[in-house]
Amino acid sequence: MENKYTAIIKKDGDWWIGWIEEIKGVNAQESTKEELIKSLKEALKDILELNREEARTEARENYEEVMISL
Repeated sequence: MENKYTAIIKKDGDWWIGWIEEIKGVNAQESTKEELIKSLKEALKDILELNREEARTEARENYEEVMISL
């Protein structure tokens, strides 16, 4: 299953800035559009993994993982 997210990007002076609208805290700034998209993908991957680790730590033990789709 491939998840899709929306990147909001724009040119701001000499920089490209952007963020992922569905996940708070995923943002980046780069000198080219291509570098920005790459950085956003990496930041999104990192924050999703961090969120997974935190959720499992909070659950501690005896938990179940259930996949949910929209």
